[in-house]
Amino acid sequence: MPVNRPCARIGVVPPDGVAAAPASPPVTAGPWRHVEPPRALPPWIDCRGFSGLFSYSHATGAAPPNEMPPTSTAATGQGAGLLEPAADTHMFVRAAAFPDSATPGYAVIVDLLVNDNVKQRLRSDTGVEVKSVSVVEIADRREAKPIEGREGGDSAASRSAGTQTTGPLNWVTFLEYRDWNTGKPGTLLVSTQLSIAEIYDRIASGHGLIGNRSFGQALLLVLLVVVGGLFLVIEGVALVVGLALAKSITGSVHELFAGTERVRQGDFTHKIAVKAHDQLGELAESFNSMTASIEDLLRQAAEKKRLEEELRIAREIQMSLLPQGPLLMSGLSVTALCVPAREVGGDYYDFFRIDDERLGVLIADVSGKGTSAALYMAELKGLVLSLSQIHTSPRELMITANRIITDNLDARSFITMTYAIVDLRARTLTYARAGHTPLMFLPGPGCEGSHRVQVLAPDGLVLGLKIDKGEMFERLLVEETMVLHPGDLYLLFTDGITEAMNAGDDCFGEVRLGHLIEEHGHLPSDELRERVLREVQAFVGDAPQHDDITLVLLKIDERAAGGTTIDAVDAELAEQTS
Repeated sequence: MPVNRPCARIGVVPPDGVAAAPASPPVTAGPWRHVEPPRALPPWIDCRGFSGLFSYSHATGAAPPNEMPPTSTAATGQGAGLLEPAADTHMFVRAAAFPDSATPGYAVIVDLLVNDNVKQRLRSDTGVEVKSVSVVEIADRREAKPIEGREGGDSAASRSAGTQTTGPLNWVTFLEYRDWNTGKPGTLLVSTQLSIAEIYDRIASGHGLIGNRSFGQALLLVLLVVVGGLFLVIEGVALVVGLALAKSITGSVHELFAGTERVRQGDFTHKIAVKAHDQLGELAESFNSMTASIEDLLRQAAEKKRLEEELRIAREIQMSLLPQGPLLMSGLSVTALCVPAREVGGDYYDFFRIDDERLGVLIADVSGKGTSAALYMAELKGLVLSLSQIHTSPRELMITANRIITDNLDARSFITMTYAIVDLRARTLTYARAGHTPLMFLPGPGCEGSHRVQVLAPDGLVLGLKIDKGEMFERLLVEETMVLHPGDLYLLFTDGITEAMNAGDDCFGEVRLGHLIEEHGHLPSDELRERVLREVQAFVGDAPQHDDITLVLLKIDERAAGGTTIDAVDAELAEQTS
């Protein structure tokens, strides 16, 4: 076909002054009986050429002699001669190409008809039969889908013996074509028919024999063997996986059972190996954590039992160190009380005869708790009893005791102490205080001056400090002497009374204790002792106490010789009065 147009191709430049070749009639080859040969190249085809699907039909309507038949118009059906979709529409493939020139003078157009021969070859090769082609007006392009209920029959000439007759499967698809004159796209509806039975017959009756079987039968047999083998492999893998899973589960359960048996026998150190982080692995970790917790609880229980036994022994030691039995002295009434706390402290008191007219009174508080404090109390008791036969002065006795105790006491321990000597012949009370709580003195009715409680707190440093060789202790320690009068009351106590705390963290205090002594000082010493204990317990309430409650009451009276009893009261009295 002659062409008179320039083509701007990359690398091909037309010479200056060279014009396009003049147009001439087209030269055709082969029979162009399906449509009229094109007389001119449509303007929508550029120099790259074009190949695509076109359609034509034998619908009535004359076309101009130099143009395509009217069926090649746009898919909208608005061209001359085609007013509605035609049932006898045919397809052909057309390609247009240009020579490699900047000014091509011609174009080559080739048509390939989709005629009955092509359709027959398509059916013989694939089993798909093209039934009809029609031009449709459609806005959306859809995928092909089977048409159910359409009449049709299997057009296969022959079937294998014994093959069950199966109806054809009708199918439609939509193909895009072009209008030659305008280049606009259109849609062709292509109806096809597929016979399942024919496809099966093609496979079963294939040419070539394998043994006594046809190729198709052999192919089906191979397919069945492959599928069967595949299922067999799947079953085998499933069996192996199932056995492995069952072994894993049963093994883990067995280990858990064995672990529980070991725990039941008391072996809490047994651990189960965690082999996987699944639910059984988490169960094994929980079991190991549980056994570790139980083992820790048992260790704590054993430690608690050991401490309780140590406290019991310390309490027995503490109570055994307290004075036992009555002591009779003329003109003096002595009453004491010691209520150990749950955590045994180092409270200690003692009174002993120095001679017929003198009585030694001691109250002390050893730092620390438990057995160590009880052992230090025992050491202090023996030391004071021995030194009381040597030194008549409380200050001298405490200086000597400090030198001895400092060498044997732990560096973190110390002792507070008040030691007094009651001389009934001289009617004096001489005492020294080594860092202990003050004494309280309530004058008797016969004393001149105020009858209010006086706090006696001479200077003194605690025993056992490894500061120097005792020089500071000796320099700071002060000894005082009080004249005794009938009715005088002296109270020696430990910080377990004044520092007793209630639920609101309030301390009982020295002021409250002094008011209590002033109010009830006229009572006999044993009744006053019980009164003090009840007041302290009422103040504390249910709050736990961590220190011993210890006091010693000295009351001067005018009874005849042999009429005074000295009692040591322990925790049993505290239980009775609580």
